[in-house]
Amino acid sequence: MGFHSAGWYAYLRYDEDQDQPTITRELLLRAWGIAKPYRLQSLGLLFTILMISGITLISPLLYRDLIDNAIPNGDFTRLNWLALGMIGVPLINGVIGIFQRRLNSQIGEGVIYDLRRALYSHLQRMSLRFFTQTRTGELMSRLNNDVVGAQRAISNTMVSIISNLVSLVATLGIMLALEWRLTLLGLIILPFFILPARRIGKTLRGLTRRSMEMNAEMNATMNETLNISGALLVKLFGREKSEFARFSRDGASVRDIGIRSAVVGHWFFMILSVVSAVGSAVVFWVGGHLVLQGAFTIGTIVAFGTYLTQLYGPLMALTNAQVEIAQSMVSFERVFEVLDIPVEIDEKKSAQALQKVDGEIVFDKVSFAYEGLGKGNKIGLDEIARFTWGGSEAHLRKRGKQKDESDSPATSTGSALQWALRDVSFSIKPGQLVALVGPSGAGKSTTTYMIPRLYDPTEGMIRLDGENIRDLKLNSLAENIGMVTQETYLFYDTIGANLRYACPDATAEEVVAACKTANIHDFIAGLEDGYDTVVGERGYRLSGGERQRVAIARVVLKDPRILVLDEATSHLDSLSEELIQNALQEVMKGRSSLVIAHRLSTILAADKILVMEGGRLVEQGTHDELLANSGLYKELYETQFKTV
Repeated sequence: MGFHSAGWYAYLRYDEDQDQPTITRELLLRAWGIAKPYRLQSLGLLFTILMISGITLISPLLYRDLIDNAIPNGDFTRLNWLALGMIGVPLINGVIGIFQRRLNSQIGEGVIYDLRRALYSHLQRMSLRFFTQTRTGELMSRLNNDVVGAQRAISNTMVSIISNLVSLVATLGIMLALEWRLTLLGLIILPFFILPARRIGKTLRGLTRRSMEMNAEMNATMNETLNISGALLVKLFGREKSEFARFSRDGASVRDIGIRSAVVGHWFFMILSVVSAVGSAVVFWVGGHLVLQGAFTIGTIVAFGTYLTQLYGPLMALTNAQVEIAQSMVSFERVFEVLDIPVEIDEKKSAQALQKVDGEIVFDKVSFAYEGLGKGNKIGLDEIARFTWGGSEAHLRKRGKQKDESDSPATSTGSALQWALRDVSFSIKPGQLVALVGPSGAGKSTTTYMIPRLYDPTEGMIRLDGENIRDLKLNSLAENIGMVTQETYLFYDTIGANLRYACPDATAEEVVAACKTANIHDFIAGLEDGYDTVVGERGYRLSGGERQRVAIARVVLKDPRILVLDEATSHLDSLSEELIQNALQEVMKGRSSLVIAHRLSTILAADKILVMEGGRLVEQGTHDELLANSGLYKELYETQFKTV
């Protein structure tokens, strides 16, 4: 499957001059669809907006009545009621505002929750290849910064637009009723609001997207250098100053774009404020002359001035609404970019669950290609949405035709395809132990990753008990295949929790039995907190061999029908390795096992040995048969295995 989808292009139209995404109807509808589960809260929110807007309009009328009637006529009773009314208006608005805030928060926080769940779920379905091309820090930025930005569009921007629109229409109606000439005079300056908003809006939209991209870059830098592996590498090579300089550079970019955004935004509001002040001055100047001529009362001009303020406030906000929506839509675009990335390894609707697993595995002319990174290029999520993955042969031919068409949205990065596997065929019978050997880069790990569908073949087929693994449920494969990878990973949790990750319902006795099999129980029992010992970031509080044995115990606890061991004993000393080998021989009984072997003991115990070189299967057979062939295996045996 190609990794590019034209789907998300439907939501974006690029301005050739500005190179900025234009808000489209499809994008707005999709963004609004995020709030659909909160229709009742939205209706309640709309009701509170109408209530607050209506009550707010009462205040100027109270001032008018106070100046024109209560004070000139000496009406103390009227004065008292008007004073109470002036207190009551903000009090009632405040109480309604509490309910409005609660409803708004329910919608906003709910949107954040839903978007994060959708993103996290989608990212979990991404193939292993996706994660080799992206940086964790950038993914975190999408899950945090962009999601919050998208939430603001619904819970803040939309609410602000609706409330200001209601207030504007109601205020305009009352002003027309009070004095239509002054109202029209106040509206003459409307074009002066719109012109700066359109120009500055484009600038702010571009700055917002660049700010998000730079924040993602800074997050990626922090994630790469502050995790245990990155921190260790930095210290070993003495690169603290250079990494600090890199972080300072990224931070400076975020700072500078923030300053520019703030300055541009201030210029925008300053222009609007000046225009508003000019409009108010003109209205009061003309209105003052009309009062002096006796056209209407002082109370009317005071009330009109208050309404004018209430008119310009929403008018300024609505003028800026396009800017705010555009900025918010950038967040939605970035969220949708991730959600629209196709799932490379997906489950068919007709996929079947594995029932009784015998463990026969057949590779039938399997080839696998991936597209290498371009020279000096970094592939981020913005580019990955346009990235073309290696897929079927037909797709690769299509890619080859497009690679020179730079104006095509489906164009790849232009880097050459790299074949990790080429025309690999072999079979593993139920219960067989098969050893995989070969020089570094021969394609051994890629082969093992094919069995649990971490990768899918570009060409050819893999069958499990006669069934194409593409026709099987992914969870079913995961339940029946146990794998210990070359790089052992443990969560920042207790040893017990890491072990039960394979089998959450395992009893204490089962956990202990699995650890005894992996020769790690005595070590764990000797710790102060035993199985409740926290292993630290990525398990680095344990040695490499201890982490490896915990990982093996975790797979033993899972009790799978098929075992895949990617150099599972590479970090063990000779004594532990021998004990583990003896234990694994018991574990492998009755199970199909594929082991990347680097020790002679594993190779000699194998029923079949597969020899790989340059992504091809060059030899297969027993130890004696391969030695007799005088091929690559004999060379490896003489140079590597014989001395191990």
